[in-house]
Amino acid sequence: MTYCVAMLLDTGLVFLSDSRTSAGVDQISTFRKTTVLQKPGDRVLVLQSSGNLAITQAVTSILLEQIDTPEVKSSLFTVANLFEAARCVGEAVREVYRRDAGALREFGVDFNASIILGGQIRGAEPRLFSIYSAGNFIEATAETSYFQIGESKYGKPIIDRVIRRSSSLNEAAKCALVSMDSTIRSNLSVGLPLDLVLIKRDRYEIARHISIDADNEYFRGIRNRWSEALREAFAELPDPDWLRTPTA
Repeated sequence: MTYCVAMLLDTGLVFLSDSRTSAGVDQISTFRKTTVLQKPGDRVLVLQSSGNLAITQAVTSILLEQIDTPEVKSSLFTVANLFEAARCVGEAVREVYRRDAGALREFGVDFNASIILGGQIRGAEPRLFSIYSAGNFIEATAETSYFQIGESKYGKPIIDRVIRRSSSLNEAAKCALVSMDSTIRSNLSVGLPLDLVLIKRDRYEIARHISIDADNEYFRGIRNRWSEALREAFAELPDPDWLRTPTA
């Protein structure tokens, strides 16, 4: 399983993903699920992937081959805007589907791939897209400014309560890490190390790309403090008086 989250803010974008891949309790591996593509001064793009690892790796390989092939007129490094970039990713998903879906079906394997694409191209606003297994996609809006893929339910509540488009990159990164910690604690198929990527608006390059493992002092600190803060907040809530109230 996987957990990836990406946030679109007024000041830029934040991406966080785990790296655990599980094919059973005795088959746990580490594979990076974040791909960074940048032409400093012109564009910066981040891909996050969830689903069947063979499918998502094939999609990423197609996109990288397009960049490295001058004869390809439409690639992530030549498109004029993020919408066209999302179309490139969607078409790469469909290409893998046309090639592999039939064979996978014969073995009882579903075609499962989810991809987040975000970034900024010079002359345009930062944008964020969520791309589905059919190659279609939706875009983040002012009302829905973040996307999650993979094991999303455990980390969603904190993001819904905290993040706004006006949040700073540091606030969003902190919230994403708390969201990830909640997911790791509740689902053994999500785990360290993590990839955290920060993009500042109108910089057209990665501001920070950090690999976070179990020895990361900041992540270890906020995990402990968040747990303590939750316990303290819970203890301060009033107890129900139902046991003292006579029943009708």
